[in-house]
Amino acid sequence: MTIICRDSLATSHDSPINVARSAMCFTIRRITFASCYVYSPCGSGAACERSRLLRAMLKSGDPRFIGKYAFRVRQQVVDESPLAGFVCPDQVLVPVPASARSTAGTMTVAEHLATAMAETGLGGGIWNGLRRVRPVRKSATAPPGSRPTVANHYDSFAIEAATALPPRVVLVDDVITKGRTLLAAAARLQDAFPAAEIRAFAMLRTMGLVQGVDHLLDPCIGEIRWSAGDAHRTP
Repeated sequence: MTIICRDSLATSHDSPINVARSAMCFTIRRITFASCYVYSPCGSGAACERSRLLRAMLKSGDPRFIGKYAFRVRQQVVDESPLAGFVCPDQVLVPVPASARSTAGTMTVAEHLATAMAETGLGGGIWNGLRRVRPVRKSATAPPGSRPTVANHYDSFAIEAATALPPRVVLVDDVITKGRTLLAAAARLQDAFPAAEIRAFAMLRTMGLVQGVDHLLDPCIGEIRWSAGDAHRTP
């Protein structure tokens, strides 16, 4: 497993090889994503409650718990499921930075998840060249209408100048809702590395527009697209 650590790269605010610009100028308009489990933020019933517990455990960043679920992701990728073949050995995993800059020496949930996935044999290593240079508000705690936009996320990301991006990558995050964070991260990578093939994976996808869920394991491959000034996720 190849891991390019953040500490080995440039760290000054002047080092990123990009300049923030409007989301209207994105060179990437859509990305393919995969997810393994569903999460119901408001639904009632046993499955919905279990989904919220799964999200809470995932957000806790417990490496043992994340490792257990990363192994289940690997089972879905290698078995005959919708995720079969989604993460290949020649694809490098890129953890999506948290909403705020992480403390030196600590790992984010996405970094734990990417590490656990790599340790189970998914992907060809980890690339930590995407970082957050300014914080954005957490979507989970922001009221409707105040959640970070695609442009907010894009402008908060930067690419480290000291290393190149492998040609095929999979962005890794813990939860996907509308897909704004993943689309912005993909746009930032694509702008810096136009030839890169970029996909995304999130362990959980939020099912906020349905009354509830009746099971947690629901692997799918979908799409996040830029349309009418925002990110739109299908399914």
